[in-house]
This record gives sequence, C-alpha cells and structure tokens, in this order.
Amino acid sequence: MSMTTEAASRRLAASGALWNRSGLDLRSDETLVQLLDRGSIDDWRALYTMARGDAALAQRLGDLVATVPLPTVWFWRAALANLGMPPRYDQPPPHDDAGAA
Repeated sequence: MSMTTEAASRRLAASGALWNRSGLDLRSDETLVQLLDRGSIDDWRALYTMARGDAALAQRLGDLVATVPLPTVWFWRAALANLGMPPRYDQPPPHDDAGAA
C-alpha cells in the first residue's frame, strides 16, 4: 500500500531523528540530512514518498547525498535514480574528513 504525501508528512514530523527540532521543515538541509542519516526505514519511505511528488525536493536530496557523508549513500543514490535523478554511481561517496590532520 502506497503512502500519501499527507501521511508521509505526518510520519516525518513524528520522526525520532528530529529529536532536536521543534518541527518538520523540509526547506532545511540540516533537517533533511538528519532524516537521511538518522531516520528509520519508515522515515525513509516517507521521505521517498515526499520526493516522488516534489522534483525540487528530489533534486535537493540528490545534492545532499552527493556531498554529505552518509552511511546509506548507495541506498539513496539507487532510490533517487528510481525517481529519475542522475544516479552518480561513478562518483565516490563523500567521506568525513573530521579526523584528518
């Protein structure tokens, strides 16, 4: 059964990944990264549902997946390719340079 965008929005607003947010703001890259990085499978389904109906959101997710180190980068590249985004499989995943000297 497919989730409606309204149900997806409610799911994301209740996400435990947004523990430090007062509400859901899909215009915020930080909020999107929190959902991509710390969200549950149900959160990811909801985010995918929202992106399926919003090309601008799908594009922003693609840009974030290409630039932000995420443990699920290949999953998101495949999911976004299914939405018509360029898959970017030839680009290495971003990595965290926080520990580099």
